[in-house]
Amino acid sequence: MSLNILKHEPDIWKTADLLLGAGIKQSDFPKFMMPFFALLMVESRLIREANRIEEEEGKENLEEFIEIFQLEGLGYNDYVIRKGITLKDICENDKTFDTDFDEYLKSFDPETKYLLGVEKGNEEEKFLDISGISGLLKKKRILFDSVEAWSKINLVPYSNSEITTLEEHIKRKWADISAETAGEQYTPDDIISLISELIATKIEDNGQFLTIYDATCGGGNLLFGVEDKIQEISSRPTATYGQELNDTLFALAKIESRFRKDTYIEHGNTITDTGKFFDKTFNLAVANPPYGVDWKGFSSDVYKDETGRFVALPSISDGQFLFTQHILSKLNPVDGFGIIVHNGSTLFSGDAGSGESNIRKYFFDNDWVEALIQMPQDEFFNTGIYTYLWVFNKNKPFERKDKIILIDGSNLWQQLKKSKGKKRREMTLENRTSIVNAFTDFKDCTFAKVFDKWHFYYNKQSIILTNVDQDGIAISMPKKTSKEGGMIEEKSIKIHPSKVTYINEGKKFEISEFEIFEYDHSLYKSLEDYFVTEIKNKVALIDYKESDLRVFSEKAEYRYCSDKETILEKSGNIVNQLGNGRVVIKAVFKKKTKTKDAFIQITVELMKDITKDSEIIAYSPDKIENKKLISDFLTKYVTRPYEYSDNAVGVEINFNKVFYIPEKFFPISKLKKDLNDLEKELKNLERNI
Repeated sequence: MSLNILKHEPDIWKTADLLLGAGIKQSDFPKFMMPFFALLMVESRLIREANRIEEEEGKENLEEFIEIFQLEGLGYNDYVIRKGITLKDICENDKTFDTDFDEYLKSFDPETKYLLGVEKGNEEEKFLDISGISGLLKKKRILFDSVEAWSKINLVPYSNSEITTLEEHIKRKWADISAETAGEQYTPDDIISLISELIATKIEDNGQFLTIYDATCGGGNLLFGVEDKIQEISSRPTATYGQELNDTLFALAKIESRFRKDTYIEHGNTITDTGKFFDKTFNLAVANPPYGVDWKGFSSDVYKDETGRFVALPSISDGQFLFTQHILSKLNPVDGFGIIVHNGSTLFSGDAGSGESNIRKYFFDNDWVEALIQMPQDEFFNTGIYTYLWVFNKNKPFERKDKIILIDGSNLWQQLKKSKGKKRREMTLENRTSIVNAFTDFKDCTFAKVFDKWHFYYNKQSIILTNVDQDGIAISMPKKTSKEGGMIEEKSIKIHPSKVTYINEGKKFEISEFEIFEYDHSLYKSLEDYFVTEIKNKVALIDYKESDLRVFSEKAEYRYCSDKETILEKSGNIVNQLGNGRVVIKAVFKKKTKTKDAFIQITVELMKDITKDSEIIAYSPDKIENKKLISDFLTKYVTRPYEYSDNAVGVEINFNKVFYIPEKFFPISKLKKDLNDLEKELKNLERNI
């Protein structure tokens, strides 16, 4: 029967024609349609439940009937339940419509009025804001026509599940056209089915309550969709918990929750409103958090967070991993199982040591990642990008410990006959079964591969390279005794110059004064002004490689030879190659002291030319083996002298690399034959010419 309810979808979209005719932008349609769709859902469900109770209990005593109805906790409307007056009845008299509609809205119970946004003040949360939207439609002179169009849609014959199906189709179209859905990807039915089928492989039919949590539940389509599908395949009772920040989506989910058993929906930011479900953990978690949406607006709360949820913070431009860490903190430590939809950036963004990489490492260190599944492109309604299912399990079977399966579902799809927004493909039951079987088998196949989790770890070993000349020599530094008593290298060789010459823009310049006390008072306000304006910049522009810099001292002349990449020391007729290094000339301003006036000091030093670099190296969880891997790699591939610096361990997953199929090239013999044939063809053409 769920297919039949979709016949009302065109009727719902006919109400948009009135909005279009009144000059309302298409991107604003959801704002004007959501309140009335919610109103329609509420009324139809109230009528259906009233009919059920009347059939079971009778209605001879009206007050007793009303009391029984209210005890159901489904909400209440005095017009509908006591008087039997519906929205359709109100629209039969356009003369009294304004008054009747106003009274009809006021007749709802307090919570329903709160969610619908009936007569909310400016400072109150308005959620669906039906009073405000009605006022705008009244100004456009289409309120009566709009309500009348909605009232003609009869949803009373349909069950909660069937109404949810219609709601999901409508919300999907709203997501397509709304200008306010950046990063919000509505989860299509086939993905919900796949998530449910994967969850089903982990559920024991033991009669115990199964708690399901969605930290970014939106209007509830993923949360409720998974619950409905689990109830189809399992007899276990379920309880659902969700939280949503968006006012209107929260209101829709909350209204829906009142017609479902054991369902709890909270309003607020999951990341900052930590009081919601603070004392609960859950058996299952599903989520499709926003992609690529920054968290600048609540960054101060995140930095101050004391819950211990966040082991590291992702880039400020994308908060996906904040939600993931929160969700994992809410999974039951004994049997928690979760599936979260993410885009590809969560697999590889961030270098080793970055927030994203450290978050992935945290997941892998705890051995919570059981599978990563790539979805087909063009699967979601308002994005064409690749998406991935992160499958988390806090109680992996023994044989899966420290292992992870990658499943490439990117080619498991069927073309839709008609595109739905950006959704052009869907995963059929056969496609989904292939993925579920690969997950349960946990073996290599054409589109799935099992790895030790350590395969995705890597070392990012930082090293300090010392550059050398053509002969492989770097300038030697004098030794000195350290505080601990050992011998260490000086950082530089200090030269006491008598003269420095260099060329800048074709002109030769000379420096012969290395402690400057005097300056031209007519040009500069002070010696420090002279330093900042003239000397500092001039000295900073001297490039020892490009400026033909020559440093003269009583002992020798020094210069850098670019051809040999070495520093030359010339003393008389003897020229020594000191090795590769840098000639560093600096200018500093020295403030006045008790014993000496302020002066400008120019110094020259010879230093090693060092470069910081890093190498990506395979990783081993065994410390000794890991050190050997690093040492062997550097010995083999780094030819210059180096010193170890910091090492960061990163985690990255590259689906393209894992499932890459090399292009097949033609044999050389065939290429030669093709070339010979082309040459013959060219010669024939030349003869004809």
